[in-house]
Amino acid sequence: MTATPHNLSFNLGVCPTQVRQTPRRLAGGVALLAGLAATPAPAADARVPYVPTPQGVVERMLEIARVGPGDFLADLGSGDGRIVITAAKKYGARGFGVDLDPERIKDSNDNARRAGVADKVTFYQRNLFDTDLGAATVITLYLLPRVNLDLRPRLLDLRPGTRLVSHDFDMGDWRADTHVNMPAEDKYAGAGGSSDIYFWVVPAKVAGVWQWELQLSGKPLAYELKLDQSYQRISGSVSVGGRPVKLQEARLRGGEISFGFTADVNGSPVKHQFTGKVAGDVVAGSARLSGARLERQHEWSARRTGQPAAAGPGAGWSSSAAAH
Repeated sequence: MTATPHNLSFNLGVCPTQVRQTPRRLAGGVALLAGLAATPAPAADARVPYVPTPQGVVERMLEIARVGPGDFLADLGSGDGRIVITAAKKYGARGFGVDLDPERIKDSNDNARRAGVADKVTFYQRNLFDTDLGAATVITLYLLPRVNLDLRPRLLDLRPGTRLVSHDFDMGDWRADTHVNMPAEDKYAGAGGSSDIYFWVVPAKVAGVWQWELQLSGKPLAYELKLDQSYQRISGSVSVGGRPVKLQEARLRGGEISFGFTADVNGSPVKHQFTGKVAGDVVAGSARLSGARLERQHEWSARRTGQPAAAGPGAGWSSSAAAH
């Protein structure tokens, strides 16, 4: 079954009540979970054990994702529904959960009615790999590592700025923007332990060659930026009027990009700071130029004129502008 930030759902001949029994049985369940995490499985197999996420971890996950009333949250493997219900009741968000277990779906919808948020949330018996996530602004996960990696390419294709929060398991070489470890005394049916929370913002795809002009002293000056990208990490090179300069402070968060460099303009060094919003092959925003003889802010837009190379091997989602 699928899992969520508060539940892992069983489809392995073990029922949820067995997980909540004695510490001795619990130890066996934890060992089973560890074994499953290391066992190869076919792609798009969404089965994972049902283990509730402690409510305190649920609360912290929603805080890290900054969930609010404008959000639409999708919980993949929603168990008893507590992630989506908490997001609706505490923060006014809307959302839905999916799980393969029909009993979990019935319980979740009943819990939503009791919490008074049935008008904001709903739950579906559905495979998470068959679920349309395009409308979600926040996605919560409590899945095994192999399932996270199978799901990762779909998550990276979501709208830039979509927020992802995973309980306990990361995304391989896609490093989290934020990683928090916290105590969880009621984890594993009260046996206690700690929980890891991983948070990502889906990055725009910006690798490639970008070009623009700025009017300075009544003359156009040509700029060309070549960007390499590995997930949210970007680097590259820039030329101004055909002369190379060092790219500095290149950052990407969702669809927001910023970078800087210093270049000679009319014989004097001028610091350039660019910020913008990426929309496909166009980025638009503002450019601030400052120097001894120049202090100016421009509206700025650039267009991608060279496409990035194909993604790196496997699901690495790395590309390089150097191939162009």
